[in-house]
This record gives sequence, structure tokens and C-alpha cells, in this order.
Amino acid sequence: MAPDDVGGAGGADRYARSLRRNLRTLAGLVLLFAAITALYSVLFHVVMHAEGRSWHWFTGFYWTIETMSTLGYGDIVFQSTAGRLFAVVVVGTGILFLLILLPFSFVQFFYVPWLEARNAARVPRVLPPGTTGHVILTDYGPVEAALIRRLVQFRLPYVVIEPDVAVALGRHDEGLHVLVGDRDDPDTYRRARVGAASLVAATLSDTANANVVLTVREVSETVPIVATAAWESSAAMLERAGCQQVVQLGDLLGRSMARRLSGHAGGAHVLGEVDDLLVAEAPAMNTALVGHTLRDLRLRERLNVNVAGTWQRGRYTVATAEARVTADSLLLLVGTRAALDAFDREVRLDVTPPRFVLVVGGGRVGRATSKRLVELGIEHKIVERRAERVSNLSRYVIGDATDFAVLREADIDRAESVAITTHDDDVNVYVTLACHRLRPDIPIVSRATLERNVSTLYRAGADTVLSYVPMEANAIFDVIRRGNLLLAAEGLDIFTVTTPRPLVGRTIATCGLREDTGCNLLAVRRPGASAVLPDPDLALTGGTELMLIGDRAAEQAFFDRYGNGDSIGRRST
Repeated sequence: MAPDDVGGAGGADRYARSLRRNLRTLAGLVLLFAAITALYSVLFHVVMHAEGRSWHWFTGFYWTIETMSTLGYGDIVFQSTAGRLFAVVVVGTGILFLLILLPFSFVQFFYVPWLEARNAARVPRVLPPGTTGHVILTDYGPVEAALIRRLVQFRLPYVVIEPDVAVALGRHDEGLHVLVGDRDDPDTYRRARVGAASLVAATLSDTANANVVLTVREVSETVPIVATAAWESSAAMLERAGCQQVVQLGDLLGRSMARRLSGHAGGAHVLGEVDDLLVAEAPAMNTALVGHTLRDLRLRERLNVNVAGTWQRGRYTVATAEARVTADSLLLLVGTRAALDAFDREVRLDVTPPRFVLVVGGGRVGRATSKRLVELGIEHKIVERRAERVSNLSRYVIGDATDFAVLREADIDRAESVAITTHDDDVNVYVTLACHRLRPDIPIVSRATLERNVSTLYRAGADTVLSYVPMEANAIFDVIRRGNLLLAAEGLDIFTVTTPRPLVGRTIATCGLREDTGCNLLAVRRPGASAVLPDPDLALTGGTELMLIGDRAAEQAFFDRYGNGDSIGRRST
């Protein structure tokens, strides 16, 4: 049997087997009904004979059917009490069979299976011939939903593997591209045309991911596979199983939080690179930039560093000449290595890294944050409720961080910044409020498990919020696009497009890109050349690549205005 026919034929065989089984059940009920009808027809003549009356043999059958169906014409009636009692039994049996058992059996054994088979046929079990370049997802949840939004925006095909037909049908009705099949069955991936896919994303548990990776490798040795891993020890095993890349989000998130904790006293931190240009972030705190406008600072003219925008407590602002730098501003910079070094030498004050920070939560993210802080030589303490997680009593404080006394015991009064790393957003919000109450001026970096709680944490007093869901989705997306993961403030996207037709021939200064969409231009790359900082007087030409930066609303505004057919890449911060 050809792989393409497996899904449909398998479904048809299952339906045929179910139909045969249900037919046998119904035949048994019909035979039982016929036997009871025959018995009652004989008893009719027995009771009538007792009353001194005699009828034709067919009359007994006629009366039994008439009585069991509750028609009750009244042309034949019993006169004795025994006869009337017999009639009641016959009526009750008829109600049980004709009005309850047979209709229920028909619905249960025929209509429902037919309806399920009809619905199941609506959900694909095999991808159409010619399907290529698609992403195969092994699960669907908040992370996958965020990833699918990005795939749809960039017109990248995808399919979600779902073993449960009912669940698959519901997701199909929601507009998702779903394929019915078991995740540990090689035939599922044959029907998903894994050999022509651009990526398989295994986002289940570590053990399930290992099974998925080995199963996929039975079908294709070349398709790229990216898997998520909760534990550091799982990464090596998943790579051994055949993964090209393993995303350890706990480590990724922890290192990013540690960088934020130490970034208040460092220079420009490089996030990624485009040819010879670097994209970096630089906190304005403790620098000579605070209080000045970008026009006054003239960073582009003096240092050849372009300021793409600023983040202030979760709010992104496109860089304009009149934008004023404040102590809580985070500048997003673009320039060469030499230009960024010149920026550091000129604007940074003589400050030292923080001497002590406080970490709330000793789970995977908290431990990863601590590990990075140790590498940076920064003293810190970790507040953890569960004593079994504690491996170094000298660094831990056992207790509930929602308790002010525990925070004081952990030396919040001398901490220079706080990282809140628990997986419970409610706890993170409450602890942020508590830390802000005890130390209104202390910088707070918080984790958000759910994207919808990011704004709540900012309102609670967090200075920086790193969201779990978009970070993992972006990590997978950047593997798909073969780009570098840029981890700046949550919710900011860096994406690359070819020049839209309406902008061809117009200069950067007059095209109105920033005014119309809210996106800022980071760099331009002409065919065959390296990326360079944008020149306001440069006329845009067809085929020129534009690297843009903007928040989600600005990015969507760009695609709404210019379409997404020319998108070629994206890096998400």
C-alpha cells in the first residue's frame, strides 16, 4: 500500500469493522424483538382461549404489533383481569423496544458512527502531493499558537500532528492545519511528507521528544529537527537522537535575565549581527546620555551609531530627533564593532557591576540565572520555598518570597536588582508588588509565563519582563529562518523584507515608512553588497533588503499596508 493511501484506507477499514460489529448488535436486537413478538402472539391465543374466545392465528400477531406500538385501535380487547394485565406487559415491552432500545441502538450504532466518520473525513490524514517547505508541529499550545501566527504572517506552511480525531476536528474547525496521526508512528510522518518539510518542531516533554526525533529519523535522515528540552541533561540525548538544535528555554531565559541584572553597569550588549553591522542594546542608566534628546546627542553624526528606538518599562518608542533619554531608557543601537566601542568609551561612566542581586525562585530558570551570575562574579541569594531544590545553603534562603520578612532575610535592602523567576505569574505579580513596596527604586526583572500577563507585571512595577511563550516561539522561528536569536525587550521584532513596490524609487527620508507603519529602518542591503546603515537620501531600489524593527502592532501595520509576499526573514527580540 502506498503511503499516501494509508490514512484514508485505515480510516475506511476502521469504519467498516465498526459497521459490521454494529450490524451484528442490531441483528441481535431485531431477533430478540421477533422472538418476543412471537411469544406474545402465542400467549394472546392462550389468554383468549381462557376467556372462551377464539381468533385466527394472524390476529394474535396483529394484536401484538398493535399493542406494542401503542396504536391501540380498541377493536380487540381482553375482558378478564389476567388479559388486561397481559396487555399492560405487552405495552410496556413495546415502549421499551420501539421507543427506547431500537431508536437508541440506531443512533448509537449507526448515526453516531456515520457522523463521526463523516467528520473524521473532514480532517486530513495525508498532505496533498507536492506539499513542500512546510513546518511539522508535534503539539498545539500557547507556544505553538504564537509560532503559527508568525508562520502565517510570513506565508510559511505548517501542519499540526494530532492523534485524537475529535480534538483534530475542533482545531480544524478553528482554521488550523491539522493532520490526524500518532506522533510515534513513522507512517504519520510519511503522510506528513516529512522528507519535503523545512523543519520538524518537537515541543512535547523531553521523553516524548526523544521518541518523536527517533521516529522522524526512521523516515528522513535529512529533515532539520528542533526540540525543546526542560532539563540540561536532555539536550545531549536529543542531539544524539538526531536533533540539529535543542532549545533549552530555562537556560535561555535565565541567561537573559542575568544579562539584564548585570546590564545596568555594562556597555552596549550585542544581540546579533547582520554582515558587518551589530544590533545591540544599551541601558541609559548611569550614562551621560540621560536628560538629552537624540538630536542633541548626534550619535549618528559623531559615532556612526544609529539609535533604532527605546524601551521604557515595556513601551517601545521609535527613535525620533526629539526623543529624550531617561534613566530607565533602553537604547537599541545599530553600528559596526568599532562604532559601538566608540559609543562605550564616550558615553559610559566609570561604574562597576552590581555587587549583590536577589533571585526569587530556585527552579530551572532561577538556577540558570544563578549559574550565569556566578560566571559574571556577581554575589546573589536565591529565595526558594521548596527545600528539596536547595543544593547550596550558603546561597539560598528557604521561605515564601511573598512574605516581607523572607525578602528582608534575603537582604533585599542591599540588593541592587531583583530577578523574579517562578513559573506562577500570580506569584510573580505579587512578589513584584512586594519588592517595589520595600524598595521603590530597585530595578526588577520578572518572568511572565503567559504573554497576557506581561502588561500586568509592568503595572506592578517591573522594569523588564521576559515572556516565556514568545521567547520559545521566536527561538523555533529563528531556526526555521536560519537567523540569530535576538533577545531584547519582549514584544519587539526585527524582520527583513525586500523593498515593497510602492517604495521603489523613493528615498528613505521621503518614503514615510516610520510615519505610516511605526517601523524603523535599521539597515539596508543591496544585491551583492553587505548591509549598511540607512542613508536618508538613499533611493530604494527593487531587490534591496530592508531590515526593520518594530513592536507587534507596527510589524502588523507594515504587512497590512505592503503585504508579506516579499518577506525573507525575521529575528525576534
